[in-house]
Amino acid sequence: MTVSGGGHTALMHCPYCGDEDLFPHGETHGAWECRGCRRAFSVKFLGLLTPGSPGAPR
Repeated sequence: MTVSGGGHTALMHCPYCGDEDLFPHGETHGAWECRGCRRAFSVKFLGLLTPGSPGAPR
């Protein structure tokens, strides 16, 4: 992922097929469409893990 203007994150590859043919999908923040595999999906940042929390790397 890379950060683009406006503080939004732009995906570089489709998480399903790996294609780079991605475009924003509709007006929903974080929604993307892949024109390679014709899937629409959303991405949501949940937050940072703190050391010692379940699932955090040691």
